[in-house]
Amino acid sequence: MTFSELIVMAFSAILVQNVILNQFLGTCPFLGVSGKRDSAVGMGLAVIFVITLSSLTSWLLYYLILEPVGMQYMSTLVYILVIASLVQIIEMFLKKAVPGLYRSLGIYLPLITTNCAVLGTAKNVVSKGFNFLETFIFSLSTAAGFLFVIYIFSTLRSKVERGDVPKAFKGIPIALITAGIMAMIFAKFGLLNI
Repeated sequence: MTFSELIVMAFSAILVQNVILNQFLGTCPFLGVSGKRDSAVGMGLAVIFVITLSSLTSWLLYYLILEPVGMQYMSTLVYILVIASLVQIIEMFLKKAVPGLYRSLGIYLPLITTNCAVLGTAKNVVSKGFNFLETFIFSLSTAAGFLFVIYIFSTLRSKVERGDVPKAFKGIPIALITAGIMAMIFAKFGLLNI
């Protein structure tokens, strides 16, 4: 890929093919942690670390070990083990270094292990046949798109919760409506002729 193609791929991963709003992966932490901006940013940064490192590690393991020995069928298990290890490292780091963020993320931090956005990105980089640089750019951009959307969503949720919302729509119902509107807005990025 040329440099301009890498830039287009990065912006596409962030805006057009956003992992949350277009592929609908990672919606559990998206809805669960986005109530406060601080926890949304913390989750987004943790997801950036996990998606980028797990995709790169999974790519290396797939092309250097699994493919040469003909064990591609083990890829999903290997990806899950890599992701679980990285999440454990993040969890230990946050517990020691940033205990407030660790407590605010609560159960959603270990759930990164089963976050389908992380696993989906690791599988995508192999299925699309990316090289190592393309894997890095794609996975970092996908994770940046996750952070971008969860931050915008947390800002919108804080404003909506202060507004006059009918009782039946308070909480998750209005959050889902807001997410749907965001998905429609982000879908329009794909129609632009850049």
